[in-house]
Amino acid sequence: VFVLADVRGRRIEPDRKNEINPAAFEKAFVEATRTMRALVASTTKRRLQWNRIGIYCGPPVRLDPELTWDLTRRLWPTTRRLGLEKVIVRVGLVSETEPATRTEFVITDITGSKIDLIRREPRTRPLEPVSDYERKVAAARSRRLVYPYEIIRMLTGSGAGDPGAGHAIPMGEFEEYDLDPASSSPRARRVSGRPFGRNESAIVFGVISAPTDKHPEGLARVIVLSDPTIGMGALGAPECDRVVAAIDLAEELSLPVEWLPVSAGAKIAMDSGTENLDATARVVKRIVEFTQNDGVIHLIVQGVNVGAQSYWNALATMLMHTSGVLIMTPGASMVLTGRAALEASGAVAAEDEVAIGGFERIMGPNGQAQYFASDLADAYRILYEHYRYSYVAAGERAPRKHVTKDADDRSLLEAPCDTSSDGFRSVGEIFEDATNPGRKKPFPMRSIMQALIDEDGGHLERWNAWVGGETGIVWDAHVGGIPVTLIGIESRNVDREGYRPLDGPASWSGGTLFPQSSKKVARALNAASGNRPVVVLANLSGFDGSPESMRKLQLEYGAEIARAVVNFRGPLVFMVVSRYHGGAYVVFSQELNPSLQAFALEGSYASVIGGGAAAAVVFTREVRSRTAEDPRVKEARRALGGARTQQARLHLEMVTREVTLEKQSELAAEFDAVHSVARAQKVGSLSGIVTPKDMRGFIVTTLRDALDHEVKGQ
Repeated sequence: VFVLADVRGRRIEPDRKNEINPAAFEKAFVEATRTMRALVASTTKRRLQWNRIGIYCGPPVRLDPELTWDLTRRLWPTTRRLGLEKVIVRVGLVSETEPATRTEFVITDITGSKIDLIRREPRTRPLEPVSDYERKVAAARSRRLVYPYEIIRMLTGSGAGDPGAGHAIPMGEFEEYDLDPASSSPRARRVSGRPFGRNESAIVFGVISAPTDKHPEGLARVIVLSDPTIGMGALGAPECDRVVAAIDLAEELSLPVEWLPVSAGAKIAMDSGTENLDATARVVKRIVEFTQNDGVIHLIVQGVNVGAQSYWNALATMLMHTSGVLIMTPGASMVLTGRAALEASGAVAAEDEVAIGGFERIMGPNGQAQYFASDLADAYRILYEHYRYSYVAAGERAPRKHVTKDADDRSLLEAPCDTSSDGFRSVGEIFEDATNPGRKKPFPMRSIMQALIDEDGGHLERWNAWVGGETGIVWDAHVGGIPVTLIGIESRNVDREGYRPLDGPASWSGGTLFPQSSKKVARALNAASGNRPVVVLANLSGFDGSPESMRKLQLEYGAEIARAVVNFRGPLVFMVVSRYHGGAYVVFSQELNPSLQAFALEGSYASVIGGGAAAAVVFTREVRSRTAEDPRVKEARRALGGARTQQARLHLEMVTREVTLEKQSELAAEFDAVHSVARAQKVGSLSGIVTPKDMRGFIVTTLRDALDHEVKGQ
């Protein structure tokens, strides 16, 4: 469908009365999109794609780049779901010094998530027939999918114009690979001269590189894309061989794999059967070998993934040893069986695949998907942000440092505290005895984390939609310019979402690790191991031991933290900011790993059990003895002996109860006074004690010393 519009309205200002009125242009544009929407909606049998809008502006117009982009961004949402190929606007541009010049603006949205604006001379040649490539693009769009080479165009800027101010995706270069026909086993070879769209398989792969601030020479990785126009991306031997070849190429070049899958699963056809399953198994083996050998596979899921593809995604990003990220968009899903097949077999289904395996209901809450992106461009913004903290160039041993202007010894004490916190206006008040006696008041751990990291280094929170894991906070950030994974233990209660069993806690208690938060912490440690240091800020009273938590694998996931610490490769700095007790102490003990250094802030506590719990459970005989010797209890007993009345008995019970609580508090204070961080340092459980004011500078120095020691050790 082609919709043509004409704009004649002029400005009313005397000095610009010959120029076009922007309001008239907006009205014409909106009317054109309304007309096209009505035409597209009238074709109910087949939704039309590759449509165009052409607007001719009669009067000249004076535009600056900022105004042009503002107008484009404001009007473009009206074109959604119209199947547009492009919008062409022909105008006469004027300036203060030059007469009107006829110009064309071509506005496109290659992937449905990034607007491109091209300025060119008006074209008058006849309209050309649609090419095979354009037919494939239209076929993919008709299914609300993106043709793989269009994603390449988005990432490389090929054929595109100005990507717009503030564009977050760096433009790069792509070199395509395919199978070497002369090799008996799957092996990649360059086909960089081959035109886009000539792929014979539903898998397209190659090496893509784009310059970034940290990597001006180019941040390179092997990219693998599915072609949904070939059998809905079904996986046969040709597709599986290309995936294996791509992983081999990544291992050979020491690059991460970047995978954008859309697949109907293993190929089902009359001329092939179980051999396709064997082919997918070869990919399974290769993924496991690659990731266990420190290979990294990142996934952006922006369509339906079925069966084998979903399992590949799990093998690449969901297991304990993997470090790759999994990003999902609103229309993405990972399912084992599609909705129609589930209904046909009489199994339980949902309204669509997104409801079965999408981010919002399933993959985000269960922690298998790590990030949610609004669209493909946003997914790449997240991925490039992750690369800032984790990407290791070939031949290097660690992510490059960030050049920060934030002082290493900056004090955290004046940093603002979360406005919803429990009466704390600054981070410093959390550590003051006057405002937080005994470090027992709840506080927002994110405020301390924000104060610790570089002010100009940014941060990216991982697994923030994981239901049940709220007390574990995982950030990737920079501290003193050093890329780190920063783990914090939330120190105030968090309301639970959804169904709550009667044998479980009403809310997630602050300073406590539950099954899912334990699993999150273990996964974060494993993901950073061998790549970047980890800093843990702990207010940790232990693991939750409720029946619900024990039923939901608390022992297993708590043990996973210990295993992750034992196996961790690289500097691991553990800082006690408040309290540190029990089994949680064991899984972060310095005895587990020589690279782990444990420290504590002045005024914090470290012991086998907290003083309150010790007095109430362990030292009950001592509490009873002290209570019995208290003069108030003795006096109440004498009164009862003289007159055995109901009132005397009630008085004795009340006095005994009050004195027992008092003695428990006294004994708890004595226990905490003995089991201070000073004692923990004396017996070797802690390496040092730090003042809150010096915490940032101390951690930066510790990280640098540990990294220098690693380099010298090699």
